[in-house]
Amino acid sequence: MQSLLILGRQPELGLAELESLYGQYKLKPISNQAVIVDIDPCYLAFNRLGGSLKFAKLLTVIPSANWQDVENYLVKSAPKHVLNMPTGKMTFGLSLYGFNTDIKTISKSALKIKRAIQATGRSVRIVPNISQQLNAAQVIHNKLTDERSWELLLIHSKDQTYLAQTVKAQDIEGYAQRDQNRPYRDSKMGMLPPKLAQIIINLAAGPLDQETFSSICETPDNTITKLDKSVLDPFVGSGVILQEAMLMGYDLIGSDINLKMVEFTKKNLVWIAEKYKLKPDLTNLVMSDAQTNNWPHFDFVASETTLGQPLTKLPNEKQLNNDVNQLNRLISTFLANLAKQSQPGTRICLAVPAWQVSKNKFKHLPLIDQIANLGYNFLDFKYNESKRLIYYRPEQIVARELLTLIRN
Repeated sequence: MQSLLILGRQPELGLAELESLYGQYKLKPISNQAVIVDIDPCYLAFNRLGGSLKFAKLLTVIPSANWQDVENYLVKSAPKHVLNMPTGKMTFGLSLYGFNTDIKTISKSALKIKRAIQATGRSVRIVPNISQQLNAAQVIHNKLTDERSWELLLIHSKDQTYLAQTVKAQDIEGYAQRDQNRPYRDSKMGMLPPKLAQIIINLAAGPLDQETFSSICETPDNTITKLDKSVLDPFVGSGVILQEAMLMGYDLIGSDINLKMVEFTKKNLVWIAEKYKLKPDLTNLVMSDAQTNNWPHFDFVASETTLGQPLTKLPNEKQLNNDVNQLNRLISTFLANLAKQSQPGTRICLAVPAWQVSKNKFKHLPLIDQIANLGYNFLDFKYNESKRLIYYRPEQIVARELLTLIRN
């Protein structure tokens, strides 16, 4: 059975993450929000994915993209499948992707499906739509992944519709706890979201060895598989990337020029380790300048460099150019230092600043056009047409550009 994933707010990030982990030939994008992954669902590491909102099993492909045809199919087939479910009251909801169908029509369709199910003698409740898709909070709150529940995903794809059933939704509560409840935070340094940290790590780590992981169908959901690889973060900040890397099973190496941030990182890692009953080795976390430091052996690099001053409005051209050039020198010097210490083939993912100078238009670091001179090549992702991976919100001035590199 194939897996189907619903991608996040910026689907190009989630798609690149999946391509990094599983390779382009395992992926089949079916819309700008959904992708089929040719991986046994029991071995798809959904909890490690920052760029995917829902994990579902593909049920069938309906040979029509007309909503009335889709509704008729569901009304006819739903009662048959209900007969194979455990007895008791069931709950279901619908999420539509790519359809031009209003909420009133979706509600009427859900009611028809409900009546068809009730005709089998089963009690059933609908989770009402306030938009075309149920969000992760609705899926979790209404327990739509339980054995007596369905969230049915309908994905419009050219002249057909993919039908899938949600198995898991993104753990929004877990992300919130790891983000907002960390004992040591510094808003002036910028807040790296844990899900973005996961994406950065996955872009840097590269392909997953499927044989390393136990079947998630047979092991507890929070099982952490220890991997024989170490990650380097030369700009640890308050430790979000190393926190997520620890939960993925990697050994930790890190540094920061600011001693306070190194101490914050250590305390935050101790806090998260206690929550997950882990015993991390923090001896390789030190204060140092990333432009000159020598690190112990590492397998890959995942980091967010300094982003410069937080901005609420775009500075004048002279000031912006000064800021860009200053950060460009710092990051270029760091990359040159890193190149001397890394083996050919070492993968790196760096979140560096990009400045939104007008809507969806960005000013980039000059080093991006000179990356080969620093000892690196870019990793290209087949499904990333823009060749840029930029994490931002519409109102942000300073965005995060993800550079995925390989040491040449």
